[in-house]
Amino acid sequence: MKPKSEAAPARQDDGTHKLQKVLAQAGLGSRRKMEELMLSGRVTVNGQPATIGMRVGPRDVIRVGDKLLRRQEEGRTPEILLYHKSEGEIVSRDDPGGRRTVFEGLPKPRDGKWLAIGRLDYNTCGLLVFTTSGELANRLMHPRYEIEREYAVRVLGRLTPEQQEKLVSGVQLEDGVAKCEFVRDDGGEGANHWYRLAIREGRNREVRRLFEMLGLTVSRLMRVRFGSLSLPPQLKRGQSVELPPEEARQLLASLGLETVRPVTDRAPGETRPRRRGSRSR
Repeated sequence: MKPKSEAAPARQDDGTHKLQKVLAQAGLGSRRKMEELMLSGRVTVNGQPATIGMRVGPRDVIRVGDKLLRRQEEGRTPEILLYHKSEGEIVSRDDPGGRRTVFEGLPKPRDGKWLAIGRLDYNTCGLLVFTTSGELANRLMHPRYEIEREYAVRVLGRLTPEQQEKLVSGVQLEDGVAKCEFVRDDGGEGANHWYRLAIREGRNREVRRLFEMLGLTVSRLMRVRFGSLSLPPQLKRGQSVELPPEEARQLLASLGLETVRPVTDRAPGETRPRRRGSRSR
């Protein structure tokens, strides 16, 4: 259902932004992908088909198909949540198989909805980062920016010095060469041995596949850092903690980001009650 009144497009000198930037900030994809989406005719502004280069302001009504996007006031700091994922959870909002999803245990955001920054597979635990800023999520996940992901890896057996060097220099996988930024021996007892390593790509099962190509099986995999964000040592599995606003602003500044906005399905003027109590669980 359309809003009762839809404002005319705002002028460039009236606090507007290019539409493709606004769509990218909403977490729908890169600006180039958003231009392709606009050309497909699926994006409308105030009921009219969007065009490349169009600028929009706070009162403009933007839709992608039947999905409504709402602008947020300038300069608002997004919410950023650190979550300790357990093995046996999937990074999805819904699973036909009935498995537990990471979104089930998250506190409700004050505005918008949570976007997962990157993924962890079903059998991998550790740090997952969520945010209400689509632009922040895109910036941290986009291959162009090569954000480091650090893991603690337990394997059956041990790496030889040659294998350790191979991980750093590059291993040929079916989808191209992959490599680690560093590999550090973290010790162990018996058949299991621990290593710390970092990669700059987010390919599917990349760490596991690297070790498989070297003939070693990963028996446990835990992400401990994503960029400058580390898994808090006191954060237990299934728990989350919100990044303080000052730290969130520092993160945005380090990435060269300016204004942000949450993702929402609500129309202008609609509000959501603030949740009382602790922001962590």
